[in-house]
Amino acid sequence: MTEAGNGLQTAAGLGRLDTRAVARASDGAGGVGWRRAAGKIRDVVGLYLAPPANAVVFAVDEKPQIQALERTAPVLPMVPGTPERRSFDYIRHGTVDLFAALNTATGKVIGKLSAQRRAVDFRDFLDEIDRQTSPGLAVHVICDNLSAHKAPVVHKWLLAHPRFELHFTSSYSSWINQVERWFAELERRCLERGVFCSLDELRAALEDWIKTWNE
Repeated sequence: MTEAGNGLQTAAGLGRLDTRAVARASDGAGGVGWRRAAGKIRDVVGLYLAPPANAVVFAVDEKPQIQALERTAPVLPMVPGTPERRSFDYIRHGTVDLFAALNTATGKVIGKLSAQRRAVDFRDFLDEIDRQTSPGLAVHVICDNLSAHKAPVVHKWLLAHPRFELHFTSSYSSWINQVERWFAELERRCLERGVFCSLDELRAALEDWIKTWNE
C-alpha cells in the first residue's frame, strides 16, 4: 500500500493518521478487531467482484415482522402544493417474516415466507435455495451473524450439503449485504403505501412482487 493509502492527512493539518497503527491499537485494546473485520469485508467484496467459477453467489437475509396493515382511509397521493397524506390509525392483521436470497450475478430473488425466523426456518430456506439451484454449481451464501445462521441444526445441514459455504459479514456491517438494498426496494415499492386487509393479502402481495421482480 502506498504512503498516501496508509496515512490520512487530517483536515486541520494536525499530523498523519496511520490506519495500520489504529488497527494495532484497536486489536490490542480488545476493540472491534479491525483485521478480522477487514478480512470478512474483503471476502464478501471478493465474491461480488470475482465470484468463483462454476458457482453461484447469494446475498441472504431475513426481513422480520412485516405487518399486514389495513389503513382506515386510502393513502392520498401527492399533488402540486400538497404533500402525500395518510391516516394515522390502522388495523393490524398480523405479521410474516420473509427470507430472501439475491443472486448477485442475475439480480433474481428466491423468497420464502415464514411465521418465524428460527434456525430450523433458516435451514428450510437453505433447502429451498438448494432446490432452485443447478446441481452442478457450488453455492456461496453471504449472511450476517444472527445466531440462527450458526446453530447446530444449520451446521449439520451444511455437512450434508458440502457444495454450500456460508460467508459472514462483520458485525455492524449489514450494509455490505446486497440483499439489504433489495429489501429497501421492496419497502418502497410494495409495502410503504400498501393496504393489506388480511395476512393472506400481504402474503399474496409479497409473492406477486417477487415474481414481478424476477420477470
